[in-house]
Amino acid sequence: MFIRKLKIDEEPPIDLLLLADPSRVIVEEYLQRGECFVAESDNQLIGVYVLLPTRPETVELVNIAIIETQQGKGLGKQLVMNAIEMAKLKGFRTIEVGTGNSSIGQLALYQKCGFRIVSVDTDFFTRHYPEEIFENGIQCRDMIRLSQDL
Repeated sequence: MFIRKLKIDEEPPIDLLLLADPSRVIVEEYLQRGECFVAESDNQLIGVYVLLPTRPETVELVNIAIIETQQGKGLGKQLVMNAIEMAKLKGFRTIEVGTGNSSIGQLALYQKCGFRIVSVDTDFFTRHYPEEIFENGIQCRDMIRLSQDL
């Protein structure tokens, strides 16, 4: 897998980004302010992540997705680790990520990659998303915030 920054003249992979965040409006908003990185294998786009500076010395991993046919192969962990390294190279001192309370696999993944749970934004998804979101048979209501010092 080869990971690179999205070129200025390239269209971001919206369909792939929408796998991780169902709001096109929110995705397009953070794409304008953040940096998008894509993962390719055999000339096929298989993954994406977006880094968004949020405060001095702090960056947030606001989206990370792998195409469905390639999920469960450890590629998500490679993308997270690449995002951490990219954040270090860019001089950030902290990287943050948020995920839904119902995102059991993602919560495990982020903790395996060194993130620690730091807070819960109660009712984030019910406040910011018009449609109810269900995952793993659980309604996604709260944003679980995780952080890692770099």
